[in-house]
Parts: sequence; C-alpha cells; structure tokens
Amino acid sequence: MHEVVLRIKRSEPSVSAETRFDEFKVPVEEGMVVLDAVHYVEQNIDPTLGVRWNCKAARCGSCAAEINGRPKLMCKTRVESMGDKITIEPMRAFPVVKDLVTDVSHNFEIARKIPPFTPKKDTPTPFLMQQSDILRSKEFRTCIECFLCQDVCHVIREHNSDYVGPKHVVKIASLDMHPLDGIDRSNFMHSDGGLGYCDITKCCQETCPEDIKITDNAIIPEKERIVDHVYDPLGRLIHRIRGSRWQ
Repeated sequence: MHEVVLRIKRSEPSVSAETRFDEFKVPVEEGMVVLDAVHYVEQNIDPTLGVRWNCKAARCGSCAAEINGRPKLMCKTRVESMGDKITIEPMRAFPVVKDLVTDVSHNFEIARKIPPFTPKKDTPTPFLMQQSDILRSKEFRTCIECFLCQDVCHVIREHNSDYVGPKHVVKIASLDMHPLDGIDRSNFMHSDGGLGYCDITKCCQETCPEDIKITDNAIIPEKERIVDHVYDPLGRLIHRIRGSRWQ
C-alpha cells in the first residue's frame, strides 16, 4: 500500500518552549484528505496530537493550518495533491495552544469593536430590498471564519499594527453595503481599523476557500470610502449638505 509521510510541527507553549517536527508514515486510501491522514496519526500512532476540527465538510473552518507552507483547510486538501511528504504546521499569525491548535480568540475581540448594523431612522415598514442590493454582498455571507485570510496577511503576520485584517473588512463591507444601514464606518476603518496598512497584495483573496473576492469587492471599496470621507474635503461637504452617506 502506498504511504505518505506526515511531518507535523509539535509544541505546547504552556508546558515548554520546545518545538519539533515529528514524522509519521500514513497509508494512503483513495480520496483521502490531509485531515484524514492527521486523524490516522491521532487514532493509531500518537493520541497526544493536538488538532482542531469539527464538520470535515469545509463549512466550519476549524481545521485551518499551513500545509507545505500554504494556509489551507485540512479537510479540503487532497493528500494526493501534496506529494509523498507533507509538512503540516499551525497558523503562524496566531498563538499556538498545542501542536496544530491555535488561539484565534483575538478575532472575536475585534468583531465586538465593529460598529454594528444600525437601521436608518426613517426606513419604511415593510421594506423591499432590490435584488441588486442582495447580490452585492451575498458572497460576504459565505465566509466560514476559518481565518486563513488573517493568517496569510503579511501585515498581521509580520507587523505589530492595528489592522483588523481582511476577514473583518469583509464583515464591515457587508454592513456598509446594506441599503438599510445608517452608520458611517469610514472613520473607524481609517483609525481603529488600520485599513491604510493594507497594500492590496491579494494574498487573502487567493487563499479564501470560499473564493470571496476579498480585495476586489471589500478592501478596495472600503479604501475608496475612506478617501471619499476622510481625505476629500469636497466630498465631505457634499455629503454633509445632502445629509447622506457614501454607498
């Protein structure tokens, strides 16, 4: 039977600062994904291996890791596409809890700071949304919160900045594009959100397992909105006179 070698990074910072790579030989079956191989190790070779997973259907985002140096979902990555030796590491942008398990709780702290959806005061009831408004932000609602886009973002990974990250820009863009929302989040994104740190490399967009056009449809429109509200004095004056907000 054909075998594949898994090279898994092991560590448990709460116990020791030591890190190492352990190698395991796993028999390959037809249709096997990397998560299957990791489960084989956990169930048959080393039950102390730490790994987070839930649905095994690419819907929960729990099994995010770095496979051969690229952020991916283990449940969506075919073993046969990775070669005979597969290196698996935890996401580098987040603190490691144990082995492949990382602490992503900082993302929930950021989410609590985002100004929530706030309906306009004079919204008629019932309100009928146009199909174009629904389609405009539909792709943003497919986010499974795997945080792979956060992990691959070099601003978050390499710099100590206040940038909220692409996952949260997607959330903010979905709120800003809602026709009933009455909040102006441009100042938040300019200051607290740190969107100016993003230099549009599109690495987050290329990594997204849901194929959300993060850069094209969320980050760039939000940057344009900041320019319109923060840096364009004529635009600010027009919006103030009209009593309107940027759409």
